[in-house]
Amino acid sequence: MKSILETMENNTLSMRAIYNTLGAGILFSLYIYGVYWFSQKKGFYNKQFNIVLGVLPVITAGIILAMQSNLVISLGMVGALSIVRFRTAIKEPKDLLFLFWAISIGIILGARNYALAFAVCLAVTIMLLLLELLPEKRASVLLVVNMDKEGKEGDILPIVSKYAKHPRIKTRSRTADGMDMIVECRTRKEGELLEEVSAAEHILHASMIAHDGEAVY
Repeated sequence: MKSILETMENNTLSMRAIYNTLGAGILFSLYIYGVYWFSQKKGFYNKQFNIVLGVLPVITAGIILAMQSNLVISLGMVGALSIVRFRTAIKEPKDLLFLFWAISIGIILGARNYALAFAVCLAVTIMLLLLELLPEKRASVLLVVNMDKEGKEGDILPIVSKYAKHPRIKTRSRTADGMDMIVECRTRKEGELLEEVSAAEHILHASMIAHDGEAVY
């Protein structure tokens, strides 16, 4: 215990070290802010979340610096952070990646390992660029079909098989008024498929829904 106290006392930070760390934190924060803005141009861009990413490394670096300089502060930080509960839901998995990236850079900068922070940013950026260039498999679509009392799934599957390989029936239900069915398939001719299914006999209604893999049946 005595050696720990002596180490903490000898780890007094100079103003130059503080300014260098916080200045580096600002630069890295702006870099992460720019990468997030650029990567989300084709998707849903949340400016408020990006502002959080832009400030988070600086705050995290300041916390790490304070914990290094004083044992009482470090114990107080641990106690305070242990009772904090963040209830904001992260809707996009990619946002979670950027959140951990910003926090990790703040921790690394707080430890004053600037070379490691630069290497991590470079590696993450390269991986993001390479993974974005990988071809994406065509997403599945859900064909929702409502049929009358005389309708049968055998009337629909041959039509779907003309436009898509290996269609799968996800749900089927028979009611007093008819039959409802959902078919999952991949096709490049969605319009033609929907038009032919809608024109088939015993079909009351047909619709097509984009499927992102998170639908609940």
